[in-house]
Amino acid sequence: MLQIGLQTVLRMIYPPRCLACGGLVEQDNGICAACFADTPFITGLVCDLCGTALPGTSDHLVHCDDCLKLGRPWIKGRAPLRYEGVARRLVLGLKHGDRQDIVPTAADWMVGALPQDMPRDTLVVPVPLHLVRLLRRRYNQSALLAQAIAVRCELEFCPDGLFRNRRTPSLDGKSRDARFAELSDAISVKAERVAILRDRPILLVDDVMTSGATLAACALACHSAQCREIYVTVLARVAKGA
Repeated sequence: MLQIGLQTVLRMIYPPRCLACGGLVEQDNGICAACFADTPFITGLVCDLCGTALPGTSDHLVHCDDCLKLGRPWIKGRAPLRYEGVARRLVLGLKHGDRQDIVPTAADWMVGALPQDMPRDTLVVPVPLHLVRLLRRRYNQSALLAQAIAVRCELEFCPDGLFRNRRTPSLDGKSRDARFAELSDAISVKAERVAILRDRPILLVDDVMTSGATLAACALACHSAQCREIYVTVLARVAKGA
């Protein structure tokens, strides 16, 4: 009874707020009705490799033009949101605003978008941050998402399977080719984690996918450790032409 009383008092002092706009909501880690209506969920037909929305319908797996040209080094990719509007605010809040309260809801959405046929022995691995950036930010948002996804799916989590060999500049505004060039050989598997990744299916987790260069570098590193199939998931997918 005392615990219930304390929770009531805390809710009176700190009522639940919308993750996107800060307005009052009924539950913690919730989205108000207006923001939920404006949240750009990806529905309908999607590319099986990168999760981007595609026009029309199909009974078969389809790939977008970019994925057909690039030849992704993974077998399936998903994203619950388009990187715009409410989704962009949530991503930036998590990434740069220390809004770790966004993680539970974001992870729920990401789990809902995952392929249903992922093996039960899949190892969940986050995209790594360079040490300098990690010290500055104090946390890796991709690792927070990956851990939450692993808990929800009852999968094994490997937070430090990958590392950045060198610090890369911001990729914002760079062309697709420039992004891939910057990430070439920039990510590796930790030597002490090779045995854990070997012969395991891998789920790579990141916050945003634009060109896919970062995820491709991570996937190639995993292949070097002789892992099995690779899946990728991100919270938000940048729309074509954005």
